[in-house]
Amino acid sequence: MDSTMLTKLPGLARWTLEQWLAGEDWEIGGPGLTADEDLPIDGLFVTLRINRRLRGCIGTVERQPSLDRTLRDLTLSAAINDPRFPPLTADELPGVHISLSILTPPELIEDLSAVEIGKHGLIIERGSQRGLFLPEVATEWGWDLEEYLAELCQKAGLPRETWRQPGCTFYTFESIKAAESED
Repeated sequence: MDSTMLTKLPGLARWTLEQWLAGEDWEIGGPGLTADEDLPIDGLFVTLRINRRLRGCIGTVERQPSLDRTLRDLTLSAAINDPRFPPLTADELPGVHISLSILTPPELIEDLSAVEIGKHGLIIERGSQRGLFLPEVATEWGWDLEEYLAELCQKAGLPRETWRQPGCTFYTFESIKAAESED
């Protein structure tokens, strides 16, 4: 993915929020991607922060046919559907910082010692429970590998030590970041 296109993505996300908050059509138009840029992606997360504090984060690890469509949908979803927060308001928008993580396909990992903090995002699955952290989360919180795994279990609704037990499946992935500048 070239750097010129990456710089367009946060602008499209912001335009989407501006249009939606104004009651305008956000699904088409604006600074959308050209047909050559609108490629399938293996996953995407949209993160909204205000004063460096999380305000919404929604994403997918499933392959999507359109980066443009997925970015618009997930941007709005991060603003209004993250169950941890009320819907974003127009008054909050000027203080919102938007960052995007375009994911590589998840890969099954058997040897957890191969996980590199800051490089690998992690997914845990056990039965019907699942949890995911983007690669930067462990770095932001200063976690070592054991803490990363314990927090991941907790996010999945599992006891913190579950990662040590049989029956867990782990996947790693990496991400390409695109974000608004933090003036």
